This record gives sequence, structure tokens and C-alpha cells, in this order.
Amino acid sequence: MRATNGILLIGYGAESTLMGGADTAVARDTSALNTNPAGLVQIKSKQFDAYGSLLRTTHLEQVDARNDQHADNRYTLLAGGGYAQALEDLPCTAGIGFFTQGGAGAVFKHINTPFGTNDEMYSLFGIAKITPGMACQVNDRLSVGAVLSINYASIKQGFFYNTSVPNNVFSGFKNKGADTIRPGFKVGVQYRLDEQWTLGFSYTEKTELPLTGGTSLVNNGASGVVRYRDLSIKGFALPREVAIGAAFKPDDRWLLSAKINWIQWSDAIKDVTTTWQDPDNPSAASQLRTVNPQNWHDQLVYALGAAYRYDDKTTLYAGYNYGKNPVPRQNSSALLAATLEQHITLGMARKLDPNWKITSGIEWLLPKDVTYNSNVFGQNTEANNGGFFLHMMLSKQW
Repeated sequence: MRATNGILLIGYGAESTLMGGADTAVARDTSALNTNPAGLVQIKSKQFDAYGSLLRTTHLEQVDARNDQHADNRYTLLAGGGYAQALEDLPCTAGIGFFTQGGAGAVFKHINTPFGTNDEMYSLFGIAKITPGMACQVNDRLSVGAVLSINYASIKQGFFYNTSVPNNVFSGFKNKGADTIRPGFKVGVQYRLDEQWTLGFSYTEKTELPLTGGTSLVNNGASGVVRYRDLSIKGFALPREVAIGAAFKPDDRWLLSAKINWIQWSDAIKDVTTTWQDPDNPSAASQLRTVNPQNWHDQLVYALGAAYRYDDKTTLYAGYNYGKNPVPRQNSSALLAATLEQHITLGMARKLDPNWKITSGIEWLLPKDVTYNSNVFGQNTEANNGGFFLHMMLSKQW
């Protein structure tokens, strides 16, 4: 999977995404549980949303002196949804959602290595969350909301497993099973200035994601394969975020929205430390450890979105999202591929009857190429990324 604002998606649910992620002051379906929980109060009865997204990569490549390879995992399927219900005796709405939060990674099955072999390399990192939350209408203008989330992350990696160079020059490996479950929270506010203008604010706290409990196979060549029964990978986190937004309705057909989101990657992804312990061979090293500096930069994401009610049954969407690549050039990698910057979205929603609605559209991930010097692949190595999403959501309100 290749996420888009770093390792995060630009939006959650169909409307949020198809408006380019400009959702903080809009947030009017169950995806508010993951964008701005204050928006839940706009659900005045019961609502269920189920969505799916299919990513097709068109430009995920490893290019160096020995290789010009596109990743073999060209398709990735994401899913999520939520349910929310207005409370009878309170000016509040409560709900629960499931979201694919983000991730990164690629699979290259045939890479020419610096050691004269042809081997595989892959890294697949994914994050999902369950989000129970509630929002309340404080007065006619102000609503507030909060979410307590349960975040799950896992990782699977392999690097030239079938390759080994004597005298501890290089040993290929496969890592699997390292994961974590951690709590998190998000709060939000929406304030309606008048019939045309609404302001929004949300704050998301940082969530550490120490990946533990995994195992690893390390290829020591003639000495055999060593299984390490205790694998941990630490240094990943969901970042602290602060988002502000504004929505404007010039008439009863148009809705225009903007958002600025500050993402504190500098405190979330710095050094990634991998530790292998408890080998099944007593002659093997009792512990191995590597530290990969990442030192990501903070990111400002700018999002613009528009919704146009074409008729009583049809709404059209468009959006644009930009966030400068947070990964330092010297720490780039085609395996992580978290370098995308620009996204364009188009879509539509169609009411099927008074209760059911379907929303669908496309998100273009405009190509981004990064050239850097790699300790493994040499100078002028390229990590290229690009593709498109197909998004669809089915909603029922009753």
C-alpha cells in the first residue's frame, strides 16, 4: 500500500476524499469519526456507511545502475465504514467506525542486488483503527466531539533473503508477525458563523506504534538459516495533527471547503530500530540490531474541495490536495514510497431512494520521482511513485 500525506490517506470515506480531504468544516457523515468528530451532530437520525477503495499503482519503481523495476503489487484494496445514531434525550450523536488509517510499502520480486544475485525485497506496513466517539450540540452555532480510538499496526519485511555474503558482509532476512495495538484520541469543534460560513478545528494526539512479538529468518549462508524468535521494530508512530478548515455555501447548490492540516512527522518517524533476539541456534549472535535514520520533516497539507448539488438526487464533487514530501532525500526508499505530494479528485453521489445513497469517484496520485544516493544501490538511485484510487461508498440513513 502507498498512502499519500506521508503514510496517511488524504481523506476517509467517500465525500471526505472526493473533496480532496477538505473535510474539517464539512464532516457530515460517519467518517467524521476520523476527520472531525464534531460533525457527527449533523446526523439527526441513524446512518450507516460502508466504503471501499481500490488502488492501482502506475508508477511505483526502483531505478538504479542495475535495475529498472516496477513493483509487483500493483493493486491494494482498502475498506472501512461506520454507524452513528442521534440520542433521544440529549443533543448528541454517538457512533463507531472502522478505518484503514494508512500505511506504506512495496514488493519487488526480481531485484539485481549489489552482490551479484537476483532476489526479492518487500516491506508492507499497515494501520487500521476502530473509533467509538460522540459529538454534542452546545448551542445553535457550536458543536464539539471526541473519539477514543483503538489503533492496530503490523509490518512484514524481506530483504534479499536468498542472498548471503561470508564474513558477516551481508545476511538476507525475512521479518513477520510484528504488530501492536495502541489507544489514541481525537477532538474536534465546528462553529457555524451564519447560514453560509462554518469553521472547523480538530486535534489528533500522537500514537506510538512499537511493533513487537514478531519472528525473523536470517540467512547466514553456509552456517544455515537462524530463526530469531523475538523481533521488534520501533520508531513508527501516528503523528500529532492540528487541522483548521472553513466551509462556504454561496447558495443552496454549492458547498466550497478548505483545510490546512499540520502533521508533526518530525516527532513521529525519526530513527527506526530493528532488534532480533532469542536465536534458535546457540552459535548465532544472541542479538542483532540495526538503526535506520528517517528524520521526517513536519508537513503542511493544503486541501480544497467543492460539492455541487446538480439536482435533488445527484451531487458532484471535486478536490485538490497538496503536501510537500516529508521524507528527507537521503532517507528515501522505493520500499516505503511515502513521497507523493499532489492529488486530484472527482466524483459524484446519487440517491437511490429516500434512504439509500451511493457515492463514487476517482483520486489521481500525481507522479513523484525522487533521486538520492543509496548505501545499497549506489548513486543516483530513483524512487518513483504514482497511481490512482477508485472510491465507492454505500450509505443508508433512516
